[in-house]
Amino acid sequence: MPRIPAHTIETAPQQSRDTLAAISKRMGKTLNIHAGMAHSPVVLATYAGMSGALREHGTFDARTRETIALAVGNQNDCHYCQSAHTVSAKAAGLSEEQTIAIRAGRIDFDGKLAAIAEVARQIASSTGTVTDEAWTAALAAGWSEQQLAETFAHVAVNLYTNYFNHFAGTELDLPEAPAVGA
Repeated sequence: MPRIPAHTIETAPQQSRDTLAAISKRMGKTLNIHAGMAHSPVVLATYAGMSGALREHGTFDARTRETIALAVGNQNDCHYCQSAHTVSAKAAGLSEEQTIAIRAGRIDFDGKLAAIAEVARQIASSTGTVTDEAWTAALAAGWSEQQLAETFAHVAVNLYTNYFNHFAGTELDLPEAPAVGA
């Protein structure tokens, strides 16, 4: 059960309305995560600022962004984000089986995505610490130092949303992500 009410654009605090409307337009509807964040204008504005910076300045394609989001969402056991990013990853061209493999940490279909997902997973699980082996493997897979630094920003916005969903008890309003399995 949600701890924080999910607002509509009309019921959100005045300071949240324009931001919520813009996010809702971009997403095609108002998602419960954003509707909950709108309860506090600073929470929604922080999310919008972080994700806006990634959209404006980021270099990753949609498959890479969604791979990072799925890896981090799984690492943090965020049911909502795994479901949301499964939908987005499929729209970006990944199959459902590939989204499951990414979440499970068994990416055998793309070595370059596997390397960046491992860096993201380590950032999320080790308070930002990444092993030299993972860093070197990502460089060898073709990621630049700039892209590895950018990965940190992607992980940060995903940690923000994962933790918000845990904190707020965001109710799922998207198709549920399939189970990872054994």
